[in-house]
Amino acid sequence: MSNKNTAFYQNKKQYTFDFSGQETSSDGGFSLLYKLARRSKLIKAFSEQVPDRRDPELITYSVEELIMQRVMLLACGYEDCNDVDYLKEDPLLKALMDNGLCSQPTLSRLENSLNMGAVYRLAEWWVDRYVASLPTDKEYVIIDVDCTDDPTHGDQQGSLFHGYYWQWMLNELFYIDGETGQIILPVLRPGNVHSNKWNDRFLRVIARKIRQRFGDIQIIVRADGGFSCPGFYEVVEEQDLDFCIGLTSNPRLKAAVRKSYDWVNKHYGQKGARHQKFVGPFSYQADSWDNPQQVYAKIESTGKGMNLRFIV
Repeated sequence: MSNKNTAFYQNKKQYTFDFSGQETSSDGGFSLLYKLARRSKLIKAFSEQVPDRRDPELITYSVEELIMQRVMLLACGYEDCNDVDYLKEDPLLKALMDNGLCSQPTLSRLENSLNMGAVYRLAEWWVDRYVASLPTDKEYVIIDVDCTDDPTHGDQQGSLFHGYYWQWMLNELFYIDGETGQIILPVLRPGNVHSNKWNDRFLRVIARKIRQRFGDIQIIVRADGGFSCPGFYEVVEEQDLDFCIGLTSNPRLKAAVRKSYDWVNKHYGQKGARHQKFVGPFSYQADSWDNPQQVYAKIESTGKGMNLRFIV
């Protein structure tokens, strides 16, 4: 006895799923992802930014079809382009992809067809999309900057060993709306780069595009100490950005708060009690900075030891 249910309609065709057919697929979530992608039109808009230098007479798959296939397979856990070799007979994938699945070489050519200019244009498109989504009465924007490790397990382009994470990886940089969690811009970077690699370049682009629409709107940037470098301070001064950023401890900073640190340690730290004391602001300028900055210190007895943090 069959148990059929309608999953969706496409091009006036009805697609159903049941549990009695001879041909089965283990990727039922693919249909929901595909419907979401079609409804949002995000992949379609993204595809329009990708240059297509192929001979029109020799094209079987459009750029949109190729990117749709690549994104859908990635979302379902098929990370390698070679996976299409044994997915071509999947009944669900054949039904959804009107033109069928393309080959691994076709996908690989697509991925390697984008140069740095095309990637930068895609980055600008992503930021434009974010800025256009902001309400017109927006009074301020909070930009959270952070990076994350993406472990690799093969010979992916850009996969390199990172000494801090002690693994082969890609190093991804993210700009995120601090209120909504919306991704302003994702940046894929080689695995061994420093946290602040390219940050000043993309932060400048984001700030300029927000200013183009909102004028003198307040822009607040938040980041950890890995992003505290001369390039960051040049951008925030140039673009008139407010910011709160961590600062790596050093002997000069420790000396500036030594008395307060010793006091907290004596009265709380050595007794295993909890306590926090904030010191600042005081002026500090690293040798590589063009101008001094106002620094605050948090001196904390955690009950198990002392913790000293600095922020600009």
